[in-house]
Amino acid sequence: MSIGSQPRFRLAALPTPLQELRNLREALGGAERCPRILMKRDDLTGLAFGGNKARKLEFLIGDALRQGATTVITSGAAQSNHCRMTAAAARAAGMRAALVLTKNEPNPAVQGNLFLDKLFGAEIHWIDENPNPMLAIGEEEAAKIAEVSADLTRRGDRPYVIPIGGSSSVGVLGYVTGTLELVTQLFQSGEAPSRLYFANGSRGTQAGLVLGARMYSAPYRAIGIAVSGGGAEKVERAIRIATGTAELLGVPARINAQELINDEGYVGSGYGIATPGCLEAVRMLACAEGILLDTAYTGKAMAGMIDHIRRGEIAPSETVVFLHTGGAPALFAHVEEFGLS
Repeated sequence: MSIGSQPRFRLAALPTPLQELRNLREALGGAERCPRILMKRDDLTGLAFGGNKARKLEFLIGDALRQGATTVITSGAAQSNHCRMTAAAARAAGMRAALVLTKNEPNPAVQGNLFLDKLFGAEIHWIDENPNPMLAIGEEEAAKIAEVSADLTRRGDRPYVIPIGGSSSVGVLGYVTGTLELVTQLFQSGEAPSRLYFANGSRGTQAGLVLGARMYSAPYRAIGIAVSGGGAEKVERAIRIATGTAELLGVPARINAQELINDEGYVGSGYGIATPGCLEAVRMLACAEGILLDTAYTGKAMAGMIDHIRRGEIAPSETVVFLHTGGAPALFAHVEEFGLS
């Protein structure tokens, strides 16, 4: 089956722009020390302040509608970009959303993504945050999702469960199509970057990027910058769901562990906890380009890419792409960390 035959509910404003970050290059030493940097602006997908999840949700919501679902269930942190966009996507498709969110305090402040979750009328269920800060989720999550799903079914709803981050074989279709879009833009502009940097969390984006690169002969290597721990289990997940996607499409392409490049050197103290390098990267992009990153995902990924440049891992003659996966609403929950209040 082709990608065009997969159930899809259009949510995103596509294609997103591909722009050169000339000011950032100058801030990092200019052409003598820094490669050309292109940014794929998936923060501009349009749905609920934008972000990469819109690409995955087009296929996930399409599948939910195909199955006759009335409510979608997903999970994440209190400031989850994925949950915010899932709640918006459900409403756009005429459904409701139930969110299982983790908290590390009794009453999380209603701001940033959590404010938007509530504005979209999502039904929110709380669980305690995983005591291991290196992991985004804990064992309690699956049990709570099952409980919420059973309760919705008893109430006459037809729930559809979306895994954290939209990381499933259906969700992977989002970045298979996203890769085709990017490869087309690069070809049309005569660009052949050596690397594609992105924030690597639940691995659904990585699975789609690496499978898409294999399918469409992308010129770059996909370099994931980890934002949370659990590497071994997540590698298995990425391979499993990418294989499922290839089977859905009937293509022979398969990915392996060696292709799933993941630099874990920029996680810091744990998921959602900003590092000094992350805060520097957010400030640098804001002042150099007027572009907003977030502290959980894109800030850490940009910090990793900047450090690779500063350490000379990338030759100034090269060109790299940074995939901006969104997340700006979460900034409003981290004002104090920037010392600007």
